[in-house]
Amino acid sequence: MEYRDYYAVLGLPRSATPAEIKKAYRKLARQVHPDVKPGDAAAEKRFKEINEAHEVLSDPGKRKRYDTLGANWDTIRSAGGGDPFGPGGPFAGYRAQAGGPGGVRYEFRTGGGGPGDFSDFFTFFFGGGAEAAARSGRGGARTRSAEGGFDDLLAQLGLNTTGSAAGSGGPGRGRTAASRDVTADVEVSLEEAFHGTTRLVEVDGRRLEVKVPRGVATGSRVRLAGQGGDSRDLILVMRVRPHGTFRRHGDDLERDLRVTLEEALLGAEVPVTTLKGRLLLRIPAGSQAGRRIRLAGQGMPHLKGSGTGDLYVVISVVLPSALTPQAEQAARVFLELARQPDPRT
Repeated sequence: MEYRDYYAVLGLPRSATPAEIKKAYRKLARQVHPDVKPGDAAAEKRFKEINEAHEVLSDPGKRKRYDTLGANWDTIRSAGGGDPFGPGGPFAGYRAQAGGPGGVRYEFRTGGGGPGDFSDFFTFFFGGGAEAAARSGRGGARTRSAEGGFDDLLAQLGLNTTGSAAGSGGPGRGRTAASRDVTADVEVSLEEAFHGTTRLVEVDGRRLEVKVPRGVATGSRVRLAGQGGDSRDLILVMRVRPHGTFRRHGDDLERDLRVTLEEALLGAEVPVTTLKGRLLLRIPAGSQAGRRIRLAGQGMPHLKGSGTGDLYVVISVVLPSALTPQAEQAARVFLELARQPDPRT
């Protein structure tokens, strides 16, 4: 069984952050996805490797175990004078359908395969190969018939999961962590967050159409019961793209509105666009630049419960420019009549 360098697969250093791992995975998976390169065997193999690397490095528990494995790989390999899983190696018994030390047995059944399949390396050390294949809806399966594997292997060499010598308490046996919720990142526009929408997300090789409810915000987590496969829930982690017109503050919205000097001085009704549509807004006479006018119920719908936030319109006064001599003279007369105190004092 060959050691797999998952960091090299994703082109990352071992110090990579979760965000860097996610970014690298998405970029590489898009390049070799079977939908992009149908019938390309090399791309399909690469896609499997990328998925497998992401499966381990994106999971904090699996990543910790994998990093421990990497730190001890030379010790494991030297114990058998080469490949520890090869003939004569201390773990040759862990080959397909063979009994391992301590009576632990593993069985690997590899079927037709597909991008959702995992290698024997992954299945032995982390389990779940059969689960992942089943979640992807593909024909092949890799099954694990007993617990153990990683922790058993280190215990046989007198190592614990931190890489130091094991204590006198005897070898331990690790259990694969209980299945957890599946998360998927979903990006939507502000309009989609306002009205609600649907998205196609890929979970373990399966494409699901999911409903994004009204009112989601960046960071919102939407739980879809039972849609993560294997009786797990699917959690959508939302990101709402910034908007060119509206600024969001919780469920309230804010936007700027440019008005003329006449409209600001004398008052007027001017059209304004909201996410609900277009309406006429009354500008009170004497409105100063920066004045905020509240439009109740024109904000974002509440994600939980009924009700809607408000929209605040911020007035921006646009002064006339390039005055003619006559207009400049008229402005001086007007300003003399409407003399105002110094606003800076």
